Amino acid sequence: MQFLTSIVLAAFVGYSAAWYLGFVEGNFALLLFMATVVTGIYWLAERFYFLPQRQQAAARLQAEAVKRREDLGKMGIDQVDGDIAEAKSRLLMQPWWLDWTAGLFPVIIAVFLLRSFLFEPFKIPSGSMIPTLLVGDLILVNKYHYGVRLPVINVKITEGNKPKSGDVMVFRYPPKPSLDYIKRVVGVPGDEVAYLNKRLTINGKPVNTTAVPEFFDGDAMRYFKQFEESLGDKPHRLLNDDDRPAFVPGVEDFPFKQNCQYSVEGVVCKVPEGHYFMMGDNRDNSLDSRYWGFVPDKNIVGKAFFVWMNFGNLKRIGSFD
Repeated sequence: MQFLTSIVLAAFVGYSAAWYLGFVEGNFALLLFMATVVTGIYWLAERFYFLPQRQQAAARLQAEAVKRREDLGKMGIDQVDGDIAEAKSRLLMQPWWLDWTAGLFPVIIAVFLLRSFLFEPFKIPSGSMIPTLLVGDLILVNKYHYGVRLPVINVKITEGNKPKSGDVMVFRYPPKPSLDYIKRVVGVPGDEVAYLNKRLTINGKPVNTTAVPEFFDGDAMRYFKQFEESLGDKPHRLLNDDDRPAFVPGVEDFPFKQNCQYSVEGVVCKVPEGHYFMMGDNRDNSLDSRYWGFVPDKNIVGKAFFVWMNFGNLKRIGSFD
């Protein structure tokens, strides 16, 4: 078992290293699931086989020690060498290969259940959601708000709430589902979304937008026009860059592309059933549904709602809309 366990642990370490170095495309949900299964098997084996075996060996040692003392007592010998307690402790001790498997199972399964069905942490890698979310924000995503999904395969098992316009949502990037993206829901099934001349219109009604003081981007070292937009239940802020054109360059081929009409002014799209139209709050610096299309319901991961840490700015900690 020591040799087999060494191979299993080496495989996990090798996969993680290859993922970190970019040699393979990693899947953390799958890795965590496999770790839960493997350590769970070891935990069951420890509980129902290995531990009883060690307990029986300790019991035999205890019985042999008692019999030896009795036999020596009959011979008039009262002093017996040897520390039976220390020997029993060594027999009952878990070997290293069980420490690193069965011993880790309670922690791994707790992380697996928490991450799969309740809350999952993410790190914001880009500026597409500025000013709502900044690069380096560590956020929490509610995994059950839109319905509980089975881990790895992402199949929904409870209905949950329907995504609404204005929600900040994490989803699997349609062109490459192994990647997680975060954007704001702008259009729900049946909506006609128009983004023309940098103004958003939903079903023919312009979304109310109010100018607010400019936003200073410390990374770009420049100011951007900032607006407050009333999309959904609560207003949020967005940025516009006057140096960027209104038209959408480099549009990819995507399912239901025929639902969209592109022009020099921007784009107009009819959102198909079971899909959502997503946009970043940094409107001119966001690779979103304007470029790669609609997000199907099966790709939804959860609703983002809380910044739990930003090591460069602790004032970022808190909820957001």
